[in-house]
This record gives sequence, C-alpha cells and structure tokens, in this order.
Amino acid sequence: MTRASEPNTRPRYHRVLLKVSGEALMGEEGYGIDPSVVARLAEEIARVAARGIQVAIVVGGGNIWRGLAASARGMDRATADYMGMLATIINALALQDALERQGVPTRVQTAIEMHQVAEPYIRRRAIRHMEKGRIVILAGGTGNPYFTTDTAAALRAVELNCDVLLMGKYRVDGVYDDDPRRNPRARRYRVISHQEALERNLRVMDQSALALCRENDLPVIVFDLLTPGNIEKAALGHEVGTLVCSGVTSYA
Repeated sequence: MTRASEPNTRPRYHRVLLKVSGEALMGEEGYGIDPSVVARLAEEIARVAARGIQVAIVVGGGNIWRGLAASARGMDRATADYMGMLATIINALALQDALERQGVPTRVQTAIEMHQVAEPYIRRRAIRHMEKGRIVILAGGTGNPYFTTDTAAALRAVELNCDVLLMGKYRVDGVYDDDPRRNPRARRYRVISHQEALERNLRVMDQSALALCRENDLPVIVFDLLTPGNIEKAALGHEVGTLVCSGVTSYA
C-alpha cells in the first residue's frame, strides 16, 4: 500500500475509526478536559464528516485516570481498569457535546451499559448510525479489564469494517526507529509493516492491538492529533505521520 504523494480532494477512505488520545484532551491544563481543545478537535472531525466520510471514534481516558498506573501503586487491576473505562465515557460525552455544537449528529455507545447517558454498543446499530451520517463515539474500552483503549480501537475498527485506523497521538508525530527525545538521530518511518513494528517492539500502540490489525490487514496511520489539519489529512489519505500496513518499510 502506498501513500498519496499529492493532495487530492477525493477521500481515499469511506469509513474510518479515529482513536483520540485522552491525554490530548487536557491540553495545557495538566489534568481533565480543556474545552478549547475539545472544540478544536470537534471542528476538524466535523470537516471530515462533511466530506461524506463515515466516522467512528474511540476515546482514551488518560487525562482523567490511568488504570495501569493505579494498579502499579497497589490498586486491584480490574477495579482500576473499570475506573479508566468510566473516564473514557466522560470524555466521550464532552466530545459529543462539542460535535453537536458543530451541527454534527452524534451518538455515544458504551461497552458498559448506562442507559441514562448513552446507548449500549451494538455493532449493527453503530454501522446504521454511520450510514445515516452520524458520528459514533465508542466509549468504555472493550468493556473488560486488562485491555487498553488501543485494543478497543483496533477491535471496533475491524468489527465495523473500517478502511483505516487513525491513531491520533499526543505530541507524537509518527513512528520512529528510536526514541526521538533521547536520540536526535532517530528517524521517522514514512511506511512500516505491521510485522516489523511488532518485531522491533516499536511503540505504535499496544502489541495485542497491533497484532489484531496485522491479522486483519487493517492499515493504521499514526499522527499528532493536535497539529491543526492532521485529522482531515489522515482521513483523506494525504501524507501525514506514519502509515503502518502490509507494505514495504521506508523512511520519511
């Protein structure tokens, strides 16, 4: 699979799943949700939907709670993970509100049922919402402890027959052959295969999530979520970040 070398106006993808980093939602606040960041992300996502692209979103919860970190400090892992799932639902409701302020019909579906605020996750209903032009935000992770929201994003992308998984990272503009914060000579990949990313243990996403993408030949675009215009570029198939797919590895 190759990248588009020149911008074009026709979207490459029909249906996409966008993974939104929870950390990105806190902006410069250090904790919680920065409404201005959420509003700006909603504007970009609304532009993608206006192109006729069907959009599903999985949102993380790291701006509010990190289950793995709490577990490391002695909390029961399952309890900590369930708390993290609830954090993703808070973020999903905030993003839904921002999208609807943009005039985009949006539905939140949760893997943990809470009928007062959201629909339960039902695959066929989620697909139908997207076919009707609604954005679907999928919260609550997989509904099970010991799984990350990266895994939830990969699983939902495969379930919903998405053409690509857009991994929006917080202050990370792609996949590198080494940590660029420690090694100034680290090079960013333009394209890398799922298999090589797994073998080299590169921090594309959770390893089980990446393996699921490989097994289902699902391309992944890793890019900086907060760089203006990146969401739309990735959804349109323009050159941005790093493409992880079954293609041949190359550097930017």
